[in-house]
Amino acid sequence: MTKNAKLLRIFVGEADKKGSIPIYEVIIHEASRQKLAGATVYKGIMGFGSSSRIHSAKFLTISDDLPLVIEIVDEEENVQNFIPYLEKLFEETNSGALITIEKAEIIKINTAIKS
Repeated sequence: MTKNAKLLRIFVGEADKKGSIPIYEVIIHEASRQKLAGATVYKGIMGFGSSSRIHSAKFLTISDDLPLVIEIVDEEENVQNFIPYLEKLFEETNSGALITIEKAEIIKINTAIKS
């Protein structure tokens, strides 16, 4: 992998699903299937999207639709090739999402030796 890469960041809601499967799981499994370099899902404690409806994990306000951020890092070509899949997925599921791409510089990759 080159030192220069792209960070694909996808903002979704916890309640977004494809059928009965959370959309973040669908995305992570597809990223793995396409052999992208790495992906992580982060769960937010508070946020809002285009509807301006606040989703929060506050003690007395339990939300079942907390914000999630999926980050995928890989070479630019691989990231660009993944975007049509995401567009189709969000269209099929009628889910809202925000997708951003940022420059990323890979400093070091540690690979564990599996025996």
